[in-house]
Amino acid sequence: MTDDRKFALKMIINGQERNISFEELALSNNLAQEALVRLLIEKKIIDAKELMETMNKVKNERYRGPEDIKK
Repeated sequence: MTDDRKFALKMIINGQERNISFEELALSNNLAQEALVRLLIEKKIIDAKELMETMNKVKNERYRGPEDIKK
């Protein structure tokens, strides 16, 4: 069976080569981001409500649907 998947990156650790899939990279990024946000909230560096408001603001600025495109 051939592996036709595309890989996000290739890592070499202790001389061992490992291909990292886009799925693995996305999961790793999501886990790291969630851990960072949890720490920031637990240490009261950021406020959870303020984070959600800022996330919604960024979403509205960056992700526009077809209805938002001026003709």
